[in-house]
Amino acid sequence: MDFLVALLIFLLSCPLIRLTSFILYIQNKGKAFFFQERSGWNQIPFFIIKFKTMNDQKDKNGKLLPDNQRLTVFGKYVRKFSIDELPQLINVLKGEMSLIGPRPLLFKYIPLYTAEQNRRHEVRPGITGWAQVNGRNQISWTRKFELDVEYVDRLSFGSDFKIFRMTILKIIKRKGINQSEARPMEPFNGLN
Repeated sequence: MDFLVALLIFLLSCPLIRLTSFILYIQNKGKAFFFQERSGWNQIPFFIIKFKTMNDQKDKNGKLLPDNQRLTVFGKYVRKFSIDELPQLINVLKGEMSLIGPRPLLFKYIPLYTAEQNRRHEVRPGITGWAQVNGRNQISWTRKFELDVEYVDRLSFGSDFKIFRMTILKIIKRKGINQSEARPMEPFNGLN
């Protein structure tokens, strides 16, 4: 089901993906996509594919500038309408992700998880999930993990359909995208 729905969405959104790729390619000097290793089902590593919405500008010490200073003009709109998530359809087609499931996070967070939080890896990660439709980046990491485990415990076609429907509404209303204008989401430190 994931494969067929992802293929259909991918084919329907191809014109938008191509246009976005072209504009970001120009704006980011040849880099339209962002690849980052993430933790998948059973902690199996894979590279997530997203549109590159931030440039690589650094301060005088060679450290990347804060997210809000690196977000490109077009990148703001790409994020605002969640277009940056569309390339992850390729991850779904490859079987690395599902349409619905806990968001795949960085490997550096794994040692910080409690045994209960680590249960989020019992299913394939998703483009959207129960935590995304219940606050996304406006809820604490602790609450996100609670919702992820709740999703694992209640996994069903019915709950996936409900999350898919709620995701469409969230995208239209553009709610919960960022924690603040200054930062999309604070990094997880094992406490928050």
